[in-house]
Amino acid sequence: MHSLRDLLQDAQQTGKAIGHFNISDLVLLKAVFAAARELGVPVLVGLSEGEREFVGARPIAAFVRSLREEFDYPIFLNADHTHSLAKAVEAAKAGFDSIVFDMSALPFDENVRQTKQAVEALKTINLSMLVEGEIGDIGTGSEIHDQAPDLSKGLSTPEQARQFVESTGVDILAPAVGNMHGMLRSMVRGETKKRLDLERIASIKRATRIFLTLHGGSGTDDEDLRKAIAGGINIVHINTELRVAWRHGLEQGLAKQPDEVVPYKILPSAVDAVKQVVSSRLRLFNEERHFAQGV
Repeated sequence: MHSLRDLLQDAQQTGKAIGHFNISDLVLLKAVFAAARELGVPVLVGLSEGEREFVGARPIAAFVRSLREEFDYPIFLNADHTHSLAKAVEAAKAGFDSIVFDMSALPFDENVRQTKQAVEALKTINLSMLVEGEIGDIGTGSEIHDQAPDLSKGLSTPEQARQFVESTGVDILAPAVGNMHGMLRSMVRGETKKRLDLERIASIKRATRIFLTLHGGSGTDDEDLRKAIAGGINIVHINTELRVAWRHGLEQGLAKQPDEVVPYKILPSAVDAVKQVVSSRLRLFNEERHFAQGV
């Protein structure tokens, strides 16, 4: 079994990206795992602090580890958007493979200081763990929004990214490049799409030569995603699209069987709905591309 770092390196060399999908119940995990296995591609499942509080850090780590061992399959677990060292340490001790230590809401210098401290602390728990830092402003909440926030002033610069990476020692960087958490209602309806600053992505890649993550990938234009991956994005996070599919699938399951009370007879509709979204995204992320710059 290859490590997550090895698989990220392989993805980069082949111009692909690893899909990261947030989960908060067994329906989502089943759907993500089934889609990845059918396509034969590695996958990351992630849980934010709120999602971990609901599911339990140790139980989900044990569950994912059992899938990886039973099926000898490259499924990895990420502690998404972790806002304190205590919660990061908790995830590391639970057995997560990577952690997003997100202090991006703080002033830049304080973000650097706390992230550097976190990298040092987490590597003492598990040296092979990947630690991701975040800079810039991409909004909050993987939810449906009525209006888009103005994030133009929080875009990351190549120089800022280089300084952050060199000062903190992070393995992965999450920059703000036009991406946004959540989706607008118009995006859910398919009327609008998020657009990325593709030149900014390429410039940050050249400045840092490190693995890059695109957060807030839901609702993003497909061609922008292709070009972002070709420009150096190695991980793409999808959450809101899955939540919307989960909701619609559950509603369909209940509508088809209005008198049913057995969960495992109702929930397959939700599994199928989420799986379709995951499969579509994984196919896009794993298209063959060419990217010459190594990390």
